[in-house]
Amino acid sequence: MSDFQKTVTLAMTGASGAQYGLRLLECLLDAGVQVYFLISEAAHIVVEAETDMELPRDEDELEIFLCNYFDTEAGQLRVFGKRDWFSPVASGSASPTTTVICPASGGTLSAVATGASNNLIERAADVAIKEKRQLIMVPREMPYSAIHLDNMRALAHLGVTIMPASPGFYQRPQSVEDMVDFVVARILDHLGVEQDLVSRWGE
Repeated sequence: MSDFQKTVTLAMTGASGAQYGLRLLECLLDAGVQVYFLISEAAHIVVEAETDMELPRDEDELEIFLCNYFDTEAGQLRVFGKRDWFSPVASGSASPTTTVICPASGGTLSAVATGASNNLIERAADVAIKEKRQLIMVPREMPYSAIHLDNMRALAHLGVTIMPASPGFYQRPQSVEDMVDFVVARILDHLGVEQDLVSRWGE
């Protein structure tokens, strides 16, 4: 059994907005949450295009890299590959976890909405839905087509929380990082993880 009070499965897919996923990962680890981390091949490409990071493709090397980069506790961050069907996130009989897909590509929305389980990210989402566990998806697309909207509507009816990466501006952001933190703060709120990235409305 894990010594961590909370475990979150965080998946990054190939939509623009790698900063959201990486910042969320950082905040979860800083909060003492255990994270099961999944990343698609397309997300690797987006990370390289949008940041100065070049993440190792090998899962073991990636886990070591991220643990060193974020200076995590032993066992706090675990990385699983897209075909690792023996990972905890692949079965409903494993310990319950919350799952967040951030950012979520249009293809991932479609796959999860139709019950596809062609890789571990899709399977983790399928498990969350069938076990009635918390699943948050953070699409980052513009404009949305009717296909995207229909898939998000179907997912919402299944109990999935759809949180588009749409930063607010009443906090008067001064940087891109401020806008990223707004979205990440809202995700953390829904996860029940304490955050001080942005102040509450009315405070």
